[in-house]
Amino acid sequence: MLRIKALPLLQTHISCCPSVAQRVHQLASIKHVCVLPERRRQGLLYPFSSLEEHLSSQVSQEEFKIFHPSLEELRQAETLFTPSSNHSIDYSTSAVRIDHVPLLKQPEVCFMGRSNVGKSSLIRALFSLVPEVDVRVSKTPGHTKKLNFFTVGKAFTLVDMPGYGHNAPRDFVEMVEPYLQERQNLVRTFLLVDGGAGLQKVDLVAVEMCEEFNLPYVLVVTKMDRTRQGALLALALQLRDFIKNQTSMCFPQPFLVSSVQFSGIYLLRCFIAHVTGNLQPKPSIHAALYKLPE
Repeated sequence: MLRIKALPLLQTHISCCPSVAQRVHQLASIKHVCVLPERRRQGLLYPFSSLEEHLSSQVSQEEFKIFHPSLEELRQAETLFTPSSNHSIDYSTSAVRIDHVPLLKQPEVCFMGRSNVGKSSLIRALFSLVPEVDVRVSKTPGHTKKLNFFTVGKAFTLVDMPGYGHNAPRDFVEMVEPYLQERQNLVRTFLLVDGGAGLQKVDLVAVEMCEEFNLPYVLVVTKMDRTRQGALLALALQLRDFIKNQTSMCFPQPFLVSSVQFSGIYLLRCFIAHVTGNLQPKPSIHAALYKLPE
């Protein structure tokens, strides 16, 4: 069995102390994006479109549009991330040991990544329509070691995993590995990759773990706003080749996101809605060549 002894930890966590309520981001809802100029609108909704002009004619754009929902489908997915009287979205609980993990029936997705990859910022952006959901980062790297559970009505649960890459406690493996291997309702693992750093050795160990356990997962490139377009395109092509040649469980399309500019947040929400069984997008002409996740 694979052991990830080299994966140290930084954990995002829910503060138990009162805090000032966050403001709703001006681009939290897709309705505010739709009034923007077309070029910017397309870049926010479909981030790879901003790189297409730099793409060689020998490279097919279709490989980056496998999951390419319509604007209406993006809107439908947003309703899943919008709270209502009968659809509450909130932090649920934390688990410090594997036997403390709650037994839940709804589909589950988990987010993993190394320290400072932008995991907490991404989760905040996904839940930006519910600003009272407070996701914070521990001030002491490696100090906390919890799995945090957020429930989205009865639709699905999002699990914030301990981050790896710095001062991992010994029981990190004992908690994370059995969760990934045994969690029956886990439908997708989101493995975050820093856009400025690319795939690191610790990321490759996490990839190997997902492959060994036959876990469906997807690569999400964070901090695209901090990465020059040329470098970002090179990374996207590198990840495409890596997925194609060295993985069997990874979704073939890497996702690009910026939690600052909100690029890709709407597309990622829609993908989550799809893999949790809450939305079935109509197949695009690009997806005809590939098998969308079930």
